[in-house]
Amino acid sequence: MKSAQVAWTSGVAGNAIGKWIDIDPAPILMLFPKADSVKQYVGEKLEPMIEATPRLARKVDLRSRKLQQRQDFKKFPGGFLKMVGSNSPASVKSTPVGRVIIEEPDDCNLNLRGQGDSIKLAKERLKTFRRPKIIIGGTPTLKGLSSIEAEMELSDKRRGLVPCHDCGQSHALNFDNLHCDEDKTVNHEVYGSHRPETAFYNCPHCGSVWDDNQKNANLKHGRWVATAEFRGIAGYYINELYATFYGSRFEVLIEKKLQAQRAADMGNIGPMIAFVNSSKGESYEYQSDAPAVDDLKERAKDYKQMTAPHGVLLITAGIDFQHDRIAIVVVGWGRNEESWRLYWDELHGDIKDEKDPVWGELDKLLSTPIPTANNAVLGISAASLDSSDGNTNDSVYSYVRTRQKFGVMAIKGASIDSREREIYTRPPQSIDASRTNKSKAAKYGLRVNIVGTHKAKTLIDQRLRLLGTGPGRMHWYQDIRADYFEQLTNEVLAPHPRNPSRMVWQLKSGRRNEALDCEVYALHAARSLKTHLLKEHEWDALEQQIMQPNLFSKPDEAVAQVPARAAKATRRRGSRSSGI
Repeated sequence: MKSAQVAWTSGVAGNAIGKWIDIDPAPILMLFPKADSVKQYVGEKLEPMIEATPRLARKVDLRSRKLQQRQDFKKFPGGFLKMVGSNSPASVKSTPVGRVIIEEPDDCNLNLRGQGDSIKLAKERLKTFRRPKIIIGGTPTLKGLSSIEAEMELSDKRRGLVPCHDCGQSHALNFDNLHCDEDKTVNHEVYGSHRPETAFYNCPHCGSVWDDNQKNANLKHGRWVATAEFRGIAGYYINELYATFYGSRFEVLIEKKLQAQRAADMGNIGPMIAFVNSSKGESYEYQSDAPAVDDLKERAKDYKQMTAPHGVLLITAGIDFQHDRIAIVVVGWGRNEESWRLYWDELHGDIKDEKDPVWGELDKLLSTPIPTANNAVLGISAASLDSSDGNTNDSVYSYVRTRQKFGVMAIKGASIDSREREIYTRPPQSIDASRTNKSKAAKYGLRVNIVGTHKAKTLIDQRLRLLGTGPGRMHWYQDIRADYFEQLTNEVLAPHPRNPSRMVWQLKSGRRNEALDCEVYALHAARSLKTHLLKEHEWDALEQQIMQPNLFSKPDEAVAQVPARAAKATRRRGSRSSGI
């Protein structure tokens, strides 16, 4: 985990590639954030290194096309170097290799067209080799969201200890020890009374003052010391104070710090995030006032799973699919969208197999009558099923196709650029299954609903802060599965790593968020029933349905709660408007 400007790409990745080509040959995969980065690396660093190193030049013929040499593929005796962008599923998944280098993991694609984290996919390529090796290097981004920070937690966390030329005591170089003089007679618009040209470094042990030359000389006598147990992964922290470049002098670093602080004081935290990431080599901790997990647990209510407390008048479900499991949230809704969690759990099976018993288990769950506080029973009125996973969407479409008339919808989340999209918008009325529309959904005769995920997550986040009972309040039962609260809060609204002026929902690195996704989908299903628009008399009508069950229904038959306006809209579409 590093700052910028510490020669990682040339000094670490480049030297590793040179060694592996020359004396330890093997197939090598180098993963970059984007394909354009490959061209830049090859032209500016790799090919000049090979040309300037006779031993490498004899083994890698940069001019020959006969050996399948391409810009992104270099062949050598005993192996090859394949360089790919993290946004290409085929490139990341296709090649078994014995060596992997990952450049800037925080910038790599963490959802490779619905097929998973590109970094994990790259690691999977190592399985067939007995002595695999992976090198990962990058600059961190936001606290809790940084991939390189998550990788470092698995390592022995080595710090570079540098001895003082006066007292001989060693320490890890820290920006807290970087200072400059102040002149109270000066008031610079950005630097105030600080004089960056006088920048110096203090030894924390003896107070000795270092200049740049002394610091660089002391670095030659430094050593790496692990601060955690070694379990197969060596991790190194390094910041820009360890750089010996002219552009990383104390004066320049002080100027960066003061400029970032000035911008933050003016309301622009972008430069401060860049300084913390790119100079200090640390993740920026963005402050959030979201409720803590323990606080949410204390607000749990005393009711049982799959029972509807007083106030629940209709029920929806949100369903998320992974390759080996189905995550499900069932939510009861009342007046003004006050809501109660009725179920949170997972069903396990081979989701890609349409004949797997797990699909029957899902049917059984969605058709289970849910008793209410006044001895009636309710059924689920609408369910939204995520169909964005490229590995499972065939099975999802097949399932939804025969159940659309029961309020089952196939959905996909809107792109990160569609922050203004409404949580629910009616999909196009007609299905174009012509040659011009070759999507999977069209082939199955489906209209996929696009969910305004940004607005949904923002609304859920706001509602989590509401206490007591009333409009918008969220409730959950005491015995809800323990991971619900963690998964519900594993995304944060934080500045985009490469565009700090833009706030986006981001998943904490290495965490799961299926519960939050399911909540988004259950809210989408509720909005398809117009729960946010229902008038008092319409809620009254729903309540009357519960109080006066159908004389012709069986005693344990669930009432299919569908608001009047939703029922009318469904009839206009030519479908039957009953619950699942």
